[in-house]
Amino acid sequence: MSERIIAEGVEVALGERLKSARPMGGGCIGEVHKVELEDGTPLVAKVDREGESHLEREAYMLRYLREKSDLPVPEVYYGSERLLLMEFVEGTSRFSEEAERHAAEFLAALHDITSTTYGHERDTLIGSLNQPNPPMESWTGFFREHRLLYIAYFAQEAGRLPMVDRRRVEHLAERLDDLIGKPNPPALIHGDVWSANVLAQGNRITAFLDPALYYADPEIELAFISLFDSFGNAFLDRYAEIRGIDRAFFKNTPRPLQPLPAAGPRLLFWRRVSRFGAARIRPVWVLNKNPRRAAHTVTKYGPECEYL
Repeated sequence: MSERIIAEGVEVALGERLKSARPMGGGCIGEVHKVELEDGTPLVAKVDREGESHLEREAYMLRYLREKSDLPVPEVYYGSERLLLMEFVEGTSRFSEEAERHAAEFLAALHDITSTTYGHERDTLIGSLNQPNPPMESWTGFFREHRLLYIAYFAQEAGRLPMVDRRRVEHLAERLDDLIGKPNPPALIHGDVWSANVLAQGNRITAFLDPALYYADPEIELAFISLFDSFGNAFLDRYAEIRGIDRAFFKNTPRPLQPLPAAGPRLLFWRRVSRFGAARIRPVWVLNKNPRRAAHTVTKYGPECEYL
């Protein structure tokens, strides 16, 4: 069934014939295949037989990043509800220090792309979860309503967040202004930078995959990277050289950033609310990452932190 969908899409969209399609690992939505055309050209195809994964949104996000930024993302050749055809990019998710610095340069440049409001012109996705993006001038208001409480609602609807924990999330939401402080201006973020979503060859980054873009305080991107250990000291040091990192983000900010600076209250906060969202998107990864501390997060979708 999937191969037939791919073959039809290749012929209609590209005027080419399919030679082979084999399953690949990765991807939170749809089935992922490495495709070879009869002329030998490799592609990646994502297939959603039921048309429920919103593959057209992923196509939109990739095209938006290619148009608005210099972030390397795969070129989209075709996108619909059931099929996404895109460029195959060589690389692995293992990063040298030089590759980490290269990633920092790309993301710092991405975060220099600004907007007058937080959110985006349309809803996007993170993994398989809809990501509402109504434009708002207040970062805390946006994050409260359309990230923290929104995820809590879906977690409760799924039976994974008891009412007592829902109330704890709501209590946290009431305190966001004090916890976050003065936000940074709206900046374009990738939104899902964990190691499997970045490819490198040698010391160079070749692609960022599976975006979950919107305009946000870019600190949340750094916290997400910290949560998933996507990159280390070399990334932070280079990023800080280019854009700076607010001292309030860390307890201390030595120059250069060696060793990794201790997390301050704001970074701890962003990490933990990001963990809350991550448990909704990829609970198995969070559990394997730190089974003891993540158990409450995964089983109840409740942030395991002192802020609640």
